[in-house]
Amino acid sequence: MYELITHNIRITVEPTYLDEQSRPEENYHVWAYTIAIENHGEETVTLKTRYWKITDATGRVQEVRGAGVVGEQPTLNPGERFQYTSGAPLATPSGFMVGAYQMQNDDGEMFEVDIPAFSLDSPHTAAKLH
Repeated sequence: MYELITHNIRITVEPTYLDEQSRPEENYHVWAYTIAIENHGEETVTLKTRYWKITDATGRVQEVRGAGVVGEQPTLNPGERFQYTSGAPLATPSGFMVGAYQMQNDDGEMFEVDIPAFSLDSPHTAAKLH
């Protein structure tokens, strides 16, 4: 598990390789990642946008920007937690992701919360190394 706290917002990430959705022989590898967002601050915050930088094993970069996460813009009161699962396909058996959420507090102030960099590793990577 990967974890990072920015502005009293704790982000944890748990990536999982999805064997049943991947086709390694066709250079198609899929991961799910579960993210928990916890508000350890004293203000209510709303997740407005997301930004992802996804890099595969060849160094190819994809950038993704959008409103909210999984179709939602969750609001978290102090002490609350929001969890979701999403996915990412790559053409290589490994890579990594890093990103940020743009959050807004009750006063309308926007601030960025970092998502920790996390590794996307498949069993196919390990098999090739041995």
